[in-house]
Amino acid sequence: MYKKKFKRPLDFFLSFIGLVLTFPIFFTVFILLFYKNKGKAFFVQNRPGKNSEIFKIIKFKTMTDQKDKNGNLLSDAERLTSVGKFIRKYSLDEIPQLFNVLKGDMSLIGPRPLLISYLPLYNEEQKKRHDVRPGITGWAQVNGRNAIGWEQKFKLDVWYVHNISLVLDVEIFMLTILKVFKSEDISSSTHATMEEFKGNIQ
Repeated sequence: MYKKKFKRPLDFFLSFIGLVLTFPIFFTVFILLFYKNKGKAFFVQNRPGKNSEIFKIIKFKTMTDQKDKNGNLLSDAERLTSVGKFIRKYSLDEIPQLFNVLKGDMSLIGPRPLLISYLPLYNEEQKKRHDVRPGITGWAQVNGRNAIGWEQKFKLDVWYVHNISLVLDVEIFMLTILKVFKSEDISSSTHATMEEFKGNIQ
């Protein structure tokens, strides 16, 4: 009942309230990044949503577009600015995704929308993470985020898909707030963000 009838209206209402309440933070971060990134405050990229349908995700841009002498982008760690580190530390880069929630591309709670290039790499079980709208935060994010491996992350995503409930979403929301204040699990053990998914171990 909750998944089919109440989750989407609740997402719309809460994301609208969230945008109103966070507007001062939104505006401040926008000005900082507009200056720091030479007019580019937002990061927009195609991502797969529910049923693998493609949508444009919007986030605050925390990394520069710096390239090496061969024209290749530098690593995430090298492109992550000091301002970007602070914004990522407190997950402020996720605020613009509230517009994605309003539009219906995303939910507040759900599996994170990953890269389109990962779609052919999922096994049949992992593909089930796309049976629901992707979320700004999710079960995998409050159980390790970027500090856990891909296999475990996908298991948590699929578990969430099979167990969606209002109680679970409230739990994830509260745990997310706690994680943000503690600044936990922002990076993997070897990367500034999350290492690339290269497919399942055979």
